Amino acid sequence: MKRLLLQLLLLLAGAASVAQAQTAPTRLVPFRQGTRWGYADRSRRLVLPARFDEAGPFQEEIAWVRQGQLYGYIDGGGNPVTPVQYTRAGNFRQGRATVELNGETFDIGPSGHRLTEPAPAEPEEEPLEQGDVVRKDGKVGFRFTVGTASVPAIYDEIRDNYNGLLFVRQAGKWGVLNAKGKLVQPLQYDAIRLTGNLVYPVVQQNGLFGYLDAEGNHLTEVRYLQAEPFLQDVARVQTPDGRSGYLDSTGHEFWTDEQ
Repeated sequence: MKRLLLQLLLLLAGAASVAQAQTAPTRLVPFRQGTRWGYADRSRRLVLPARFDEAGPFQEEIAWVRQGQLYGYIDGGGNPVTPVQYTRAGNFRQGRATVELNGETFDIGPSGHRLTEPAPAEPEEEPLEQGDVVRKDGKVGFRFTVGTASVPAIYDEIRDNYNGLLFVRQAGKWGVLNAKGKLVQPLQYDAIRLTGNLVYPVVQQNGLFGYLDAEGNHLTEVRYLQAEPFLQDVARVQTPDGRSGYLDSTGHEFWTDEQ
């Protein structure tokens, strides 16, 4: 009995370690130094030298890198996981990444081996979790499940990010409400990206992009030519001069234009 209890405790400890690893901040962030790429720690100190032509974020402890026109994968120590041989390479997710080799597209596992089983189905979009939509005269409002706050039916569309924020649209402009129904961002954005990581929403204004934080405040200025959704706690952007770079979840930029 004691031995069984010990085994159960070890299994629980192992599961906790895995969960902690999955939610832990990314240790290294792709860092662009002029036209070359390496990886820096959270203080922006270069840890893996800038020797790649392009670099992707670490997902599940593996990152893609590009040398010339071909891609490969490395681990957190900079060691190769696969040869640099693919003409296309995606980020790892749920233990697999999509690559292209010799005109054929397929998935590989963390050791670089080809996977034959199909990818798991994407989860369907869930309904609003914080309450219920209220409809009146062709407009929509919101009634929160917890507390007494409500949003009057004056909007054309309401979406949420499952993290305490509501995205609201009136005509062609979007704003943001908090969990108390207070407008924390006025109706000023041309679009708010409603796919990907909505903890850090991507907002668009006058053809430029930026990010909000988990409370709906500005994480960055709206200044980027392109902005991709956050992957864990890093996001890829196109800077005002047309180059690419990465941000972390505090809004710090990981690049320098000096070689």
